[in-house]
Amino acid sequence: MSGVRGSGMTGSTAQSWTPAGPALLFCPADRPERYAKALDRADMVILDLEDAVAEVNKADAREALIADPIAADRVIVRINPAGSVEHQRDLDAVQCTPYRVVMQAKVESAAQITAHGLPTIALIETPLGAVRVEEIAAAPNCVGLMWGAEDLAAGMGGTSSRFGADEPGTGGYRDIARHVRARVRLAAAAFGVAAIDAVHIDIADVDGLVAEVRDAVAQGYTATACIHPSQVEHIRAGYAPSAERVEWARKVCDGALAHDGGVFAVDGQMIDGPVIAQARAILARVMQPPAG
Repeated sequence: MSGVRGSGMTGSTAQSWTPAGPALLFCPADRPERYAKALDRADMVILDLEDAVAEVNKADAREALIADPIAADRVIVRINPAGSVEHQRDLDAVQCTPYRVVMQAKVESAAQITAHGLPTIALIETPLGAVRVEEIAAAPNCVGLMWGAEDLAAGMGGTSSRFGADEPGTGGYRDIARHVRARVRLAAAAFGVAAIDAVHIDIADVDGLVAEVRDAVAQGYTATACIHPSQVEHIRAGYAPSAERVEWARKVCDGALAHDGGVFAVDGQMIDGPVIAQARAILARVMQPPAG
């Protein structure tokens, strides 16, 4: 079960939060008939009160959130941004549920999340949020960071976060998106909070999703969010190390014990402190049975 840094705790003493698994599936909060199905397919569900819900359905979404509870330790609630007319209404609704971890949209300062004190995954998806990500990650109730590519591009007056089919770097992120993705990961590591990679919005592009997940794992991301149940299996597979990598990591960790911190070799490769740390990270990713 995941732990949570609660309000009023400092970063040095607070318990860290870890998602129940690597695949986090968005589900519109105004579609309660989908809640259990989404939870059955993914490791955690992000019940979305923001972009997935039309303005006219916001109140119905909050009512459904309260009336149709599911497993609280596997739910994140995405709330509307600070300063929006829906923000406090969302917070009030969450307080009427068993859910306590929220994902706050468009966070641009630490004060925007410390104001309510709920354990918060800060969604970095505006230019101002991106340049303040370290301040946000250091907030005492920040338990994770996620970034959003499309809102980021729109916030800069851009038209796309990725190269098009007729451009160099087909399918890949443009430079600013890559910069923010890396900066979010660095800030999360520096302040010891979870790092969640952005959604891959092209559902049919399985190869692109697989490549992106592998890259996220290589950079130490904790999990990847997704928008369709078909993406879950590819995310889980990407975060699960291969049998060969697990065997190598076990050899390295066994060698580290045998050599008591000294340099040694495994399969012709020199092994020292940083490589041992990488091996331990691989073993830490050995998949447990899917949540639920």
